[in-house]
Amino acid sequence: MTARCIPPDSVFTTQSEREVWETLRRQLDDDAVLLASVRLTNEQGDHELDLVAMLPGAAVIVIEVKGSGVSVDADGQWWLRTPREMVRVDPVEQAMRGKHELRRYIEGHPAWGREKVRWAHTVVLPFTRLGPDFSLPDLPRWMVHDQDDLPHLAPRLRDLATRQETNRPVPAADHVEKALEIWRSRSTAAPSIAAEADEREAAATDRLTREQHMLLKVTRLLHRVEVRGGAGSGKTVLALAQAKGLTRGSASEGRPAQRVALLCYSIGLATYLDREMSSANRRARPAYVGTFHGLGRRWGAPDGDRNDSHFWEVELPALMLELAQGLEEKDRFDAIVVDEAQDFAESWWAPLLAALRHPDEGGLYIYSDENQRLFPRFGRPPIELVPLVLDHNLRNTTQIAETFGPLAPSRMRPLGGDGPDVTFIATSTDEALDTSDDQVDLLLDEGWDPQQVALITTGSRHPQQRELQETRGDESYWQSFWDADEVFYGTVLGCKGMERRAVVLCLNSENTERARERLYVGMSRATDRLIVVGDPAWVREVGGDQVARRLGIG
Repeated sequence: MTARCIPPDSVFTTQSEREVWETLRRQLDDDAVLLASVRLTNEQGDHELDLVAMLPGAAVIVIEVKGSGVSVDADGQWWLRTPREMVRVDPVEQAMRGKHELRRYIEGHPAWGREKVRWAHTVVLPFTRLGPDFSLPDLPRWMVHDQDDLPHLAPRLRDLATRQETNRPVPAADHVEKALEIWRSRSTAAPSIAAEADEREAAATDRLTREQHMLLKVTRLLHRVEVRGGAGSGKTVLALAQAKGLTRGSASEGRPAQRVALLCYSIGLATYLDREMSSANRRARPAYVGTFHGLGRRWGAPDGDRNDSHFWEVELPALMLELAQGLEEKDRFDAIVVDEAQDFAESWWAPLLAALRHPDEGGLYIYSDENQRLFPRFGRPPIELVPLVLDHNLRNTTQIAETFGPLAPSRMRPLGGDGPDVTFIATSTDEALDTSDDQVDLLLDEGWDPQQVALITTGSRHPQQRELQETRGDESYWQSFWDADEVFYGTVLGCKGMERRAVVLCLNSENTERARERLYVGMSRATDRLIVVGDPAWVREVGGDQVARRLGIG
């Protein structure tokens, strides 16, 4: 019995690759597939994988092979001896990168239509002896195979598969056949949910760019502005553009560069703003990007107990006002931009205005949506602001925008494009969480990538969220929002200002206090596909007959 080899008799550039290929061809069972000289090109560049072993019941394993000229120095650096010189190499990185790119190609293909399975990577040195004590931080001894390991190479591959990515199921014969079909295909094309979402996003971005240009042009001569708009109107994108433009300035238009602070209330949104600004041109990055409370810590204010509202809304703002008044000129701001300004308490505005170089005329640009006021705070800046209104929904599909439309502060014209119908799943409040988990699996089966999917609760946190926050802390939890292979679990309160393409909104709270606002925020987090899970009676009581009817509740 021998493995199926593709191609059947490959031409190898090195004898070491042929040696490993011959060894595995003989040792692997006939249900295994062995690919040789796998080449892949994508946006990340060109990738060449020496060998790929597809083993039913174990894993898909990417194998990097190095010949007799390879060595590792005392610092863990790999070297390859060539006829002319010693060259730095990194076989572990090559294998790992190849694994991720091939996996993305196979499992991201429209024809895959299956759950993600276990993949692994390894290094084989067929003409080198390592000894039992060899180990590197990224390459323990069981992940590398030397000359003495060749007689047992196939069983060693199966063993290492049990030690990598153990949370994913092993591939069955069906997975291997589908992966092989996708790899060998040269001309397949099928409709893709993600591709349709890409097209809608491109169109929305184009409209938003034009709206950005118009609004920023209007505000160039205004220093104190409140931009109001419902969910999906692009307020956060505009706030980012405003902060960049003020920071950068324009010599041709006679606008000097300014020292700018970009603030919000929630940690999640602050993480997003900081991530977006970190990729901007250095000259366009504001002096401060983060939360109101983080600005206080930068000035030297202490942190507090998150459950002590008196500290956050009375003691801290008073202390920050005192600290702001004592700031040196170089530490003050020319302008302050606030996103989701409806979350700010009245006491928070005084320290911000005091931090301006010119408190009476310094720039203040706030972006708000009164219907997203989820906290019992009713603070407005104690100064006059010029109001500008955004009346277009550019982010959500027409189906989603029209479903939560009755909850919005004013009638907004949906311009996000056509998409799937909104789905409502009737269940009791107690069973909403389990039912929502099933709907996440449904979205993945539809073809959405995990990084495009979120499960958002209106009440208590999902166990996945609770575990991540308690074991890794808030900062790591919010960084996980951008994990490529993970569904995100959050709450409506935490996800304000954030969105994902496909969202399961879990109505797991019977509390009706500010419930209408929570329903509005939660439904508007989905840009393309929305599934709402909960008690129909609660939806009707909180959202009214119009929302219930649009969700198909009889």
